[in-house]
Amino acid sequence: MRQSIVHIALVVRDYDEAIEFYTKKLNFELIEDSYQPEQDKRWVVISPPGSNGTTLLLARASKPEQKAFIGNQAGGRVFLFLNTDEFSRDYNEMIAKGIKFIREPKEQEYGMVAVFEDLYGNRWDLLQLNGSHPLANRV
Repeated sequence: MRQSIVHIALVVRDYDEAIEFYTKKLNFELIEDSYQPEQDKRWVVISPPGSNGTTLLLARASKPEQKAFIGNQAGGRVFLFLNTDEFSRDYNEMIAKGIKFIREPKEQEYGMVAVFEDLYGNRWDLLQLNGSHPLANRV
């Protein structure tokens, strides 16, 4: 059997501001942006550069109960983990583009890590897994 997680929905306030942030500040690629007239919403899919795995589906909050989760999808914990092939390059570029890091880079047994926030306050790990990590060759 072969299965995979294709999309993770990320609740956003506005499609265009989210696309702007992820493509300009994090260099993500816009994979799809299609209008869904029957639901008056857009199907917006983004992906980290060079990735062929899971994508993010930017889902605009459409109800008050959804709006409460913008920026807090994981209750204040790190929600998403962005692995890179060159930590220093990406960390320095993100700093230069104004990304807010709330935990400075630190070497861990699994690799290098720092925690940043996206435009809504969701927490992310920027990672560079070391070669001995079980996922190092899968990402």
